[in-house]
Amino acid sequence: MRPLVRLRICLAILTVVLAGPLQAASEGEALARILRLEELATALHEEGLDHGRSLDAEMLIGKGGTYWAGEVAELYDADRIAGAIRAALTEELAADQIAASAAFFETPLGQEILALEIAARVSMRDADVEAAARATYDALKGTGDARLALVSRFVEVNDLVERNVAGAMSASVQFLLGLSDGGASGLDDSAILAQVWGEEGATREETENWLFGYLLMAYRPLSDDDLAAYIAFSESPAGHALNAALFSGFDVLYRGISYELGLRLAAAMKSSDI
Repeated sequence: MRPLVRLRICLAILTVVLAGPLQAASEGEALARILRLEELATALHEEGLDHGRSLDAEMLIGKGGTYWAGEVAELYDADRIAGAIRAALTEELAADQIAASAAFFETPLGQEILALEIAARVSMRDADVEAAARATYDALKGTGDARLALVSRFVEVNDLVERNVAGAMSASVQFLLGLSDGGASGLDDSAILAQVWGEEGATREETENWLFGYLLMAYRPLSDDDLAAYIAFSESPAGHALNAALFSGFDVLYRGISYELGLRLAAAMKSSDI
């Protein structure tokens, strides 16, 4: 399963002081728009469709057809994705955290970072691009490369490997639970946990390779000073809060999607139409 790499998104300065729940919700909505959340959600929707096609080929022998395609498209609905992240931003970020984040991301650098991250995420859907990105990381490992050192610091500050591994394993558990509850697997809860933990090493390696390849490609146009400024923001209280809110939203979202995906896949596997 492709790791759910956290994307920093561009914010703009919000000068209105929060004045209660309705105001907080309004600022959350504004923040979501500034984050270009709809564009991100569309990219993640397309990734979901790719995953659905892989499941069709691997578990439905390519016979899922329009039925399975429709099920997957519904689960990875872009509005659902955007709504989950919007809710996390609204509920978990305080006014000062929104404002401090905005002060960084409204800058030309923040805008450039946003564009690079989304573009790289879309590009990584191409198998050849992904392979080239992974190869770049492989070539740099252990060389003392200065850019790799900066990217490694960025990953460390944001705890990206651990958070993504935890998210991937949690999603895998939910997917297998869905398959089991749908009658397509004889695994009980303890067997599911044992299987997922048994794959922890492989999940960690896959996460690291994809993540570093992606980040090295995304940030290639940035200068070292630009990337250092991004790291400095990530180390700030606002940076930590934004990172945590995004991961929280993605975790809730993909746990739900993964369980439903397993449940619906089980139904498709048993259907006489497949």
